[in-house]
Amino acid sequence: MNLFRTLTACLLLLGWTSAMAIDEPRYTVVRVYDSFELRRYEPYLVAETTVSANAEEAGNQGFRALAGYIFGANKGSRKIDMTAPVAQVPIKIAMTSPVTQSASANAHLIQFAMPKEWTLESLPEPIDPKVTLRTMPARILAVLAYSGTWSQNRYESHLKKLQDGLKQAGLAPQGEPVWARFDPPWTPWFLRRNEIWIELDPSRNTSALAAGHALQSLAH
Repeated sequence: MNLFRTLTACLLLLGWTSAMAIDEPRYTVVRVYDSFELRRYEPYLVAETTVSANAEEAGNQGFRALAGYIFGANKGSRKIDMTAPVAQVPIKIAMTSPVTQSASANAHLIQFAMPKEWTLESLPEPIDPKVTLRTMPARILAVLAYSGTWSQNRYESHLKKLQDGLKQAGLAPQGEPVWARFDPPWTPWFLRRNEIWIELDPSRNTSALAAGHALQSLAH
């Protein structure tokens, strides 16, 4: 079953028929480049799960687990509003073999942002032990937005465009890219809002960030 059918079936089964983008993490645009922009994100809460599978299957499994949590699979059977985006991050998991000690990139972290009215203390505890809650710290992210399908080829082509843009701008990234999707699967492909996020290392991008602050000051 592909991602489109899985998400549609899951959401319809749970009775979610409204638009996804009712809430999303707060950010301020620091600087705009030709193909991307820098954003300063405030801290926000996420529910997340790690899935050892390829990108599509990890998205399927992770979405089901997190959708279950916000629709009542938690202590107290509390309902939590859906927010945007659904974020997917490739991660490396250390192998258990003492011989190889290599890493497998065939795993993904799937995240739902939690609505702003919740705190880490007030969010209900997940029933599924694979679902965890945590606070994402304030970060500077380079963001490239694009519309269209959720195909891997389309994602990879836009990821390369963002990485090339960062190199041309002399900006130093850190960590793995985040694939953020903001719309339900029945949204026409040409209306979908997709983004790729790459975190910047503040200690290695001081001049660019300082210039961004100066531009913000002038704008106000």
